Amino acid sequence: MKPRPDPVPVPTDALPPATVSEHDGVRYLHLDSIWVQGAMRLAHPSAIELDYVQRMMAWLLLVDPVGLGRRHAVQFGLGAGAITRFCHGKLRMRTTAVEINPSVIGANRQWFRLPADSDRLRVEQADAAAWAADPAHAGTVDVLCVDLYDEQAAGPVLDSEAFYRDCRRLLVEGGVLSVNVFGRQASGARSLARLQRVFGLGRVKSLQPTREGNTVLLALCGADWPGPERLAERAAAHETRTGLPCRKWLRMLREAPQAGDDELED
Repeated sequence: MKPRPDPVPVPTDALPPATVSEHDGVRYLHLDSIWVQGAMRLAHPSAIELDYVQRMMAWLLLVDPVGLGRRHAVQFGLGAGAITRFCHGKLRMRTTAVEINPSVIGANRQWFRLPADSDRLRVEQADAAAWAADPAHAGTVDVLCVDLYDEQAAGPVLDSEAFYRDCRRLLVEGGVLSVNVFGRQASGARSLARLQRVFGLGRVKSLQPTREGNTVLLALCGADWPGPERLAERAAAHETRTGLPCRKWLRMLREAPQAGDDELED
């Protein structure tokens, strides 16, 4: 195993500015490029607009609806704030978002109805790699959503086995990691292999890709996946409460094949 290098600080003045566009009632966030980093429908700002972002919420299938509001959800990469607003507002969870780009945080507060920080909501301007590696955060997270892309959207900014090990240390026993894999340089097979190495075979599954090519991977920390009946019960309960297509996600779940040795190389 290669040693984990210390996170390299990124000067904020080297980060691209957040820009905003609107079309057909939807407001989009960009990082000074054509690539969409997030979206919000103006008539329904509390809803999750993008299909792949909805699928990142498939972690709900692995969490008991009872006591959800006592859990802690963390997002690496704020985007247009859809997951953050949903976890904080709809699910009433304690919610933390970690975003390195202060321009993205400012755009969320100005254009995407991100609430001010409070007892249940905290938005930190920080490097996700450094935040994950900080031992002070170990074992404090129930749900971790990772959606980290730069302005080129060529592949995940953080996608190493070392990073996923840090993510696993953040999670409580039975906690869930949800990862979006997308981009010209992204390899779902490599990301899957790294997660299998960290979380164990049988504890990682994927949802079928979206039309745009986003694949969401789910990893369960230190626990076995619930059986079909329990998954179906949770899907029905969460769908009734949230309006998200949870039962549809059950049909999208795929068993993750064991990766070959060439894919396991970091």
